[in-house]
Amino acid sequence: GEAAGAGSATRVASKAPARYSGYKRGRPLRVFSKGTGLLQDALYNKGVAFSHAERERLGLRGLVPPRHYDLKTQYARIMKRYRALEEEVQKGHATVLDQWQLLQGLKHRNRVMYYLALMKNFQTMAPIVYTPTIGDICLNWSNLWVPGRHKEMYFSMRDKGEMASMVYNYPTAEVDLIVVTDGSRVLGLGDLGVNGAAICIGKMDLYIAGAGFYPSRILPACLDLGT
Repeated sequence: GEAAGAGSATRVASKAPARYSGYKRGRPLRVFSKGTGLLQDALYNKGVAFSHAERERLGLRGLVPPRHYDLKTQYARIMKRYRALEEEVQKGHATVLDQWQLLQGLKHRNRVMYYLALMKNFQTMAPIVYTPTIGDICLNWSNLWVPGRHKEMYFSMRDKGEMASMVYNYPTAEVDLIVVTDGSRVLGLGDLGVNGAAICIGKMDLYIAGAGFYPSRILPACLDLGT
């Protein structure tokens, strides 16, 4: 099964000097990406919420529409779409899987907005990003998986003796928490193998929105070792 809580997670030492090391909550953060690279980095991308001064400094002028919308306005627009889809689910014209995909699309573009929405609507969205919806996500993970979207890692028996070196492939140099599953007995669904990775991702979102972990400092990992 999956690691059930913070007590079963593993704290690891820093692997190397972090690209964004030294971060402390509430302080300005140095961002080294610019241009399209920054827009493709969901952790730092704000879309049209970048101020005109930020667009100049970060090489974004001309790469985003000229109109400026702050995060508050973007949040209202996102929630309008989500509420409309919620009504469609209640009418039977859509499914909770559609709600999950809408939220994951937002997460892929703008993690600040995603976690803002999740924190402000935790009681109603937690069942969408975690149980009970995550069971269906696990069963369909082979069709829903998008390379690199959730920054999870996979380890198999073929990796015996090489896992320590493989960890260096993870894009973040500093990790505070590892959420692990071996894909077996996930929500009573049987042995799901690598499809069980989805439950680590859902649980990671709960740790971030509910416990305050920094999004880039949690590693979801799936051990596909056979049962």
